[in-house]
Amino acid sequence: MWVHPIISQRASKGLFVGLYSELRAHPPKFFNFCRMSVPTFDQLLAELRPSLTFQDTNMRQSVSPEERLLITLRYLATGTSFSALHFYFRMGTSTIAGLVRATCAAIWLTLKASVLPPPTRQQWLDIAQGFLERAQFPNCIGALDGKHIRVKKPPNSGSQYYNYKQFFSVVLLALADTNYRFIIVDIGSYGSTADARIIRASRMGRWLQSNQLDVPQPAILPGSTGPPEPYVVVGDEGFALSNNLMRPFSRRGLDAKRCTFNYRLSRARRFVECAFGIFSHKWRVFLSPIQLAPQNVNVVIKACVVLHNYIRTYESTPDEEAQVYTPPSARDTVPLGGTGSAGLRVRELFSDYFMSPSGSFPLQQ
Repeated sequence: MWVHPIISQRASKGLFVGLYSELRAHPPKFFNFCRMSVPTFDQLLAELRPSLTFQDTNMRQSVSPEERLLITLRYLATGTSFSALHFYFRMGTSTIAGLVRATCAAIWLTLKASVLPPPTRQQWLDIAQGFLERAQFPNCIGALDGKHIRVKKPPNSGSQYYNYKQFFSVVLLALADTNYRFIIVDIGSYGSTADARIIRASRMGRWLQSNQLDVPQPAILPGSTGPPEPYVVVGDEGFALSNNLMRPFSRRGLDAKRCTFNYRLSRARRFVECAFGIFSHKWRVFLSPIQLAPQNVNVVIKACVVLHNYIRTYESTPDEEAQVYTPPSARDTVPLGGTGSAGLRVRELFSDYFMSPSGSFPLQQ
């Protein structure tokens, strides 16, 4: 048959026809369905409409931009299989698969320039001010960590995607600010690759080491009379220490100074952990293995990253600290640019500063 009888009734009995207008009349229900408010949906639709509008033919009418976006958001919000969406929206399974993939690609291409731009020097300074006020960690321009996105084992992939947590994954490496927005991301590395190796091989790591990110020049720490200190990124034990990437001291033989440094660093690093918690809680496609090919998984991750920043930017939301910091398991580390000795010096200077009267900030929760 040319069109299955169930699918042929999409225009009169499909979920979009019967539910979309009712959802818009009840904003809380619309938010639960799409994971964004009605005004944000309308604004996003207006930006995406040129990329989601296709020509009608004599054979059939094209799927409207509204329905394309609604189906895609529902998939990202729930992780529902394409087979289930096929019955809900009375549309072919292959049609839905292609529609979701194309819409995710359009979301990334349309939004990345506005919600994930390369930071300017003033934006780095604003980010550093946020870490000073909210984490009492001066000269910090971001919290860095990797998140393992569960995937179905790709055919003939061996153990490339098998991670130390004992499931198959690709890695989302992200630098986050104190508003839980992603600043820079690296997407698609094999799950078996350690975070330090990922950042070493990524453009983010190369830009950071070669100072191509327009990071401000070293500045004197607040209230200090010491020499200017570089602006740094904070990470966990999985990263190698360098002059612009701080990691905690080893847990063995900690004294008061090193405990204080580790505490301050954990306060700063929790923002990327919370950002990942908000990210996966809103886009629940990441709560179970994604049943797509790796290249399509990357497209889905890219779309969710820019949607995360888009909603954090345009919707007024309270702080959602969904994750509590838990020290990760030990992982292999790789020297990042051979700057370990400079990193040791910088870390010791920060440790001394936190123990001085100038570095004793009133702690904020």
